Amino acid sequence: MLKIWGRLSSVNVQKVMWAVRELALPHERIEAGGQFGVIDTPEYLRMNPNGQVPVIDDGGFVLWESNAIVRYLSSRYAEGTLWPADPCARADADRWMDWQATEWQPAMVQAFLGLVRTPQEKRDHAAIAASTAKSNAKALILEQILQSREFVGGSQITMGDIVLGCAAHRWLGIPMERPATPALSAWYRRLMMRPAVQGILTLPLK
Repeated sequence: MLKIWGRLSSVNVQKVMWAVRELALPHERIEAGGQFGVIDTPEYLRMNPNGQVPVIDDGGFVLWESNAIVRYLSSRYAEGTLWPADPCARADADRWMDWQATEWQPAMVQAFLGLVRTPQEKRDHAAIAASTAKSNAKALILEQILQSREFVGGSQITMGDIVLGCAAHRWLGIPMERPATPALSAWYRRLMMRPAVQGILTLPLK
């Protein structure tokens, strides 16, 4: 049975759990990270020397890095759906996954930490303002592409939507000012109606 280590408040664990539920894979999730600890134990560090979540064990194959896990699960269990059969469509989804990891999610980190996880009296308002501006600018890039397609890869949900959907949930849940993004918001609502995401992407953010 597939095993997943990680707490659901982690955006990176949310990606993996959403993919697992889309694929209806039998699995066991073990709480780890944050208040649950585990990640600094020798046993865990042997699986992931970075001491971070998530980690999966799929029949003895151990893998860390959330986007790599989503790609692996999609390619192994969802060829032709979450893992598009067409190489161009697959590369398009893959590109947006990299963009989420290297551009959008890093841009919103300081706003998220400052406004969600830091007491008001300890907040770095300059860092929050800079992060807000940068993450909003990145969101407008996604808004533009979604004006002409139903999902990031076209007319069908792919692994790219799972990863970006988790990032969008975080961006929309941070208590900050945001620009109008009607196409992004409509896409997000479509994703949130999927049964697989219920109970995974919740508010308020933690």
